[in-house]
Amino acid sequence: MRACLWVQGCSIKCAGCAVPWTWTASGGTAIPVNDIEAMVLAEPGLDGVTFLGGEPFDQAAALAVLGRRLRRRGLGIVTFSGYRKEDLASGSKPDWLDLLAETDLLIDGPYMKTQHDLSRPWVGSLNKRYHFLTSRYSSADVEPATHPNRVEVRVSADGTVRINGMASQTVFEQLRQEVEAVQGIPPAIVRTV
Repeated sequence: MRACLWVQGCSIKCAGCAVPWTWTASGGTAIPVNDIEAMVLAEPGLDGVTFLGGEPFDQAAALAVLGRRLRRRGLGIVTFSGYRKEDLASGSKPDWLDLLAETDLLIDGPYMKTQHDLSRPWVGSLNKRYHFLTSRYSSADVEPATHPNRVEVRVSADGTVRINGMASQTVFEQLRQEVEAVQGIPPAIVRTV
């Protein structure tokens, strides 16, 4: 069980990105780190938190603070980035180093539409790499046989449907059509994440 924090704003803007609405820095809602920490800690049974976006390293300072606090409470941190580890670790941006220091598993590299691949958990394209920065996670945690890509569908009390996960665009489109066909759910509130 993980909490996922989708950040708003992306300086990379990969062609074929599954979440292009996260690119602009003006979208989303500003939430203080203390409030996010409280929300995460209020969820029972969490193993960790995943930072993704947008581009987490565009907000590295705040995420490093949050990651440090959550790790002290026993949660693992997974961070996705379109940047490569070598560029993040170059030392040119101290905030990037701070976030790397609080990350247990880094999944790096830009999404490359020409290398689209869903055979490995969570990555989306062949060029993306797993970096185990601490001993909290290991290659066993990303084995396709034990951790296949899945899709999660949540229906909120207000009828909002959220679809999250790694699946082909065809699967997402089929899910969207099925949700839109359900009586009483306006298509405007159906959105894949």
